[in-house]
Amino acid sequence: MKDFRELKVWEKAHRLTLGVYKASQSFPRDEMYGLTSQIRRASASIPANIAEGCGRDGDVELARFLQIAMGSASELDYHLLLARDLNLLNSSDYAQLANEVGEVKRMLTSFVQKLKADR
Repeated sequence: MKDFRELKVWEKAHRLTLGVYKASQSFPRDEMYGLTSQIRRASASIPANIAEGCGRDGDVELARFLQIAMGSASELDYHLLLARDLNLLNSSDYAQLANEVGEVKRMLTSFVQKLKADR
C-alpha cells in the first residue's frame, strides 16, 4: 500500500478539486442539484479514486483505480466546458481549470503506463 498523500498526482488532483469547488460557488442556486453537484462530484472523484487505489493490494488494483480517476477527469473536462458554454464559468477560470485537468490526465496516464511496465 502507498500513502496517497505522497503522490504528486494526488496533490495536483486535490488542488484541482479545491479550485472547482471555489469556481462553482458562484453557480446559480437552481443548479445546486444539477451541474454544481455533478462538477463537484466528478472533481472529488479523481483524488478519491487515487487514494482508494493506494489502499488496495498491489499495482494491478492501483492501476484500475487510476483509470477510474481518468474517467472522472474526462467527465470533469466536459462539465467545465458545459459550465463555460452556459456562461456559469468565465473564460479565464475555464482555461485555468481545463489546463489543470489536462495536466492531471497526463500524470495519470504516465503513472498507469509505469505501473504496467513494472509488471
